[in-house]
Amino acid sequence: MSILSLIIKREFIAKVRNKSFIVMTFLSPLLFVGIAVFVGFLASMKADLKRIAIHDEGGNFVKEFVNDEEYAYYDLSKIDLQLVKDSVLGESYEGLIYIPKTDSLSTVQNQVQFISNDSPSMDYILDVEDIIANKITDYNYEKLAIDTARINLAKADVSIVLKKASGEETVKGLNEIKLFLGGIFGYLIMMFIVIYGNFVMRSVIEEKTNRIIEIIISSVKPFQLMMGKIIGNSLAGILQFLIWTVLGLILFFIFSSVFGMQMGAGSAVSAEAVAQANPSGFAEKLPLYINEFKQLPLFTLLFSFVIYFIGGFFLYSSFYAAIGAAVDNETDSQQFLLPIILPLILGVYIGFFTVLNDPHGTVATVFSIVPLTSPIVMLMRIPFGVPWWQLILSMISLYATFFLVVWMAAKIYRVGILMYGKKPTWKELYKWMKY
Repeated sequence: MSILSLIIKREFIAKVRNKSFIVMTFLSPLLFVGIAVFVGFLASMKADLKRIAIHDEGGNFVKEFVNDEEYAYYDLSKIDLQLVKDSVLGESYEGLIYIPKTDSLSTVQNQVQFISNDSPSMDYILDVEDIIANKITDYNYEKLAIDTARINLAKADVSIVLKKASGEETVKGLNEIKLFLGGIFGYLIMMFIVIYGNFVMRSVIEEKTNRIIEIIISSVKPFQLMMGKIIGNSLAGILQFLIWTVLGLILFFIFSSVFGMQMGAGSAVSAEAVAQANPSGFAEKLPLYINEFKQLPLFTLLFSFVIYFIGGFFLYSSFYAAIGAAVDNETDSQQFLLPIILPLILGVYIGFFTVLNDPHGTVATVFSIVPLTSPIVMLMRIPFGVPWWQLILSMISLYATFFLVVWMAAKIYRVGILMYGKKPTWKELYKWMKY
């Protein structure tokens, strides 16, 4: 058995036998599912009923405000305004809608007041403004002798039919579905890099602090030790992720099927709400959605996920290993971690805010080829269809950069693992790479 395989086996066994690793492997899915159940419970809870007083001096608007599950309106127009204000101050009511009496409804639109102790939500104020605006608009129609019934009949309800150049009908929201699908894979890579890259760094720091590294380095080359740690920790991480996935699916099935509990905020959405949100009939469009899903490059996406997963993790883990060798404790590593995490954050930002609107634009294309962001951005672009030459160029750039970074990280690693009691600077790290 080669030295590298021995190091990989040692790192893997040491990680999976760690008590904290075992506990978190089986406890994390339970925590995730528990949080999902709790969020679903909170989402299903009805909001506290808010009491809103109305003082409509002209009596023209009070009937327009209808009670619902969240707001209850009380007509206090006949009570002195100051007394009503005092009730609001005493928190008997959440707020007061004050509508003064004017000679014409057209002049009241800028005189309505909402009086409360706490600032109301923007959505609620917009709803109140719409109610008052609709009433004034109807009044203006009547004043100008305009038949509102004919206006309503004249209103058009446009629903654009989407078709491909080949003539096939497609569906709305397809870009969002594609981005969501690619975003899941990109986000998994980012989370894996952040979590298990830190494991690599901590493993190096721990052995360096305990001076075990001095004994190990007498038998193996620094490059072999660094690669062994990266591969061993990545295999342990993959095993943990697989266990999380299996246990998570089992627990979701148990809570949702056996106990009848809903998961997440989506549990608050009822069948009636879905029907109202899809007046054109979602069931009629479902075959189109299924057909579009089948036409997505799923094999390319899964194959690319494996390639970018391996390349991206090895690339960033080399950085983490070099940092672990350069410092004596995790506190000193913070100054070096930010430049590593920033490209990952940038990749997520570009993916969600650029790929959706322009998946084949210059920004999305460039950052899907740049090695530090390509594992995230390219996976978000693949469902939209990526030219094969861009995909190959991106993968070659990623692995070429990985080998370059490994070479530079190995130089830092070779010097740093035997350095103690000194905080390195960026300038010193550069010098180490030249040794």
